[in-house]
Formats: sequence, C-alpha cells, structure tokens
Amino acid sequence: MSNKDLLENIKKLREMTGVGFKDCKSALDETKGDLEKSIEFLRKKGIAKASKKMSRTASEGLALVNEVNGEVSIIEINSETDFVAKNADFINFCKELSKLNFLSKGNLENLNNSKMSNGNLVKDNLVNLIAKIGEKITIRRANFFDNSKGSNFFYVHSAIEKNIGKIISLVKIEGITKENEVGAKIAMHIAASNPLAIDKDGIEKKIVDKELEIIKAEITNSGKPAEMADKISKGKITKFLNDNSLLNQIWIMDPKKKVSDILKENSSKNKIIVLDFLRYKVGEGV
Repeated sequence: MSNKDLLENIKKLREMTGVGFKDCKSALDETKGDLEKSIEFLRKKGIAKASKKMSRTASEGLALVNEVNGEVSIIEINSETDFVAKNADFINFCKELSKLNFLSKGNLENLNNSKMSNGNLVKDNLVNLIAKIGEKITIRRANFFDNSKGSNFFYVHSAIEKNIGKIISLVKIEGITKENEVGAKIAMHIAASNPLAIDKDGIEKKIVDKELEIIKAEITNSGKPAEMADKISKGKITKFLNDNSLLNQIWIMDPKKKVSDILKENSSKNKIIVLDFLRYKVGEGV
C-alpha cells in the first residue's frame, strides 16, 4: 500500500471510528489495510478509551417514548454535553434503542444484550459510540406500561422530534379510553408539576421525615417558641404533601381546581382512577 493510500485509509478510519491517527495506523498495519477488520481490531482500543470516561458525569441526553397497540415504553440515554445530545449518530442510536426497549419491555439487561440493525449487541455498539464521540454515554433507565389494565397516555415536553424530548411523562388510567383527551392532559400535568406519588400516602416516609426535619429547623432558627413550631410545622408538612401528591395538586389548567376534581368531573358510568405514572427528566438526580 502506498503512503498516499495509507493516509487516505487512516483518514477514513478516523472518520468511521473517531480513534486517533496513531491507533488507526496500527490497526491498518495489523490488518493489511482492511477497513472492516481494522474497525474490529480497534474495538479493544475503544473499550479502553470508554472505560476512562466512565468516571465523568453524564447528565445531558434524551428521553424517548415508543407506543404500539396501547403499550408504551420509555427510556433515558445520557451524554455529558447537550452538544452530543444533538449529534446525528447519538440520536439515531437512541431511536433504535427506543424500539428495542419496547421489545425488551423496559428490561435493561435484555436491552443491552439485544442485537441492533448492524448485527452487533447494544452494549458493544454503546462502547463503539463512546469511542467515536469521545464522551461518556449511559443507558440510564427504562420502563414499560402494558395494556392489561387501564389506558396509557404520555406527554413529551418540548419535543425535538416525535416522541423524543427532555421531559416525558407516562400515566396509566382506569375508566377512560385512549380517545379521551383527559388522559393526555393529566400526562401533561405530571410533566409540568412533577408529583412524587398519586396520593399523600404514597410519598416515601423518608422524604416526609426529611422535609419535616428541615421545616422544624427553619422555624426554630426563626426564634419562634416550641409550641408554635409544632403547630406551624404540621401546617407546612400538610402543604408539602398536597403539593407533591398528584390527586391533591392544583390543576395546571385551572388554579381553582385540584386534579382529583378533574377526575370526578369527567367520571360518568366509570370512575376514573390513576393507577400509575412515571416522569423522566433528562439528567435529574444524576
């Protein structure tokens, strides 16, 4: 192979893999100029490169939802920067993952061992994408709502493409069909108001205890007497529970009503009941 051909192949290999000049030359020397074999050879290089990036924080990325016959899957894939979240290779990878996630029913272990369209496993393509793009990328979380009970609704906030965005909410509701617009509005409410649970009893005790601790400390530090602190803290924790439980939240489309009022108003023969919900905000809690 002439130097000109070698340099041309190195350029191609760098464009295909994102790996540096020296490693690309070594791969081509090892495989006698075969580009496909060179990509395989560089997989180990890619794995080494990816492992160094695992200590970084990936708090950007995308959330995607997929719906087929009333069943819905959701997935979040993170990157380090929003710039990469807009990268075509990253977006295409996420789109294919969303479809596979539906087939895997939100099981991340099964998803990682699923084959993608190029014949490689998801986990291997993930490593290759990390090596190519040069950022930590993680498949953070996934879930699946079947259609065995109730109807599923979802809402994508500020979608960058159909079913792709930064905030996605899912809700499973009994007593209405998919055609009922109330379901979509409740999904929108969940995206906007971020409830912690369906009702007050569903909020984790450790969250309530921590909030009560903060409230009491705040009141004590303000100099109010202990007997007043207890009374004030009870009122504040009640407000916290109402503000963070879906049924007790103020309806985003009418501040004079609660979500529970909307469910009652729209119930006819069948009582409308929220069975479950999810809200993914990209990077939240990372």
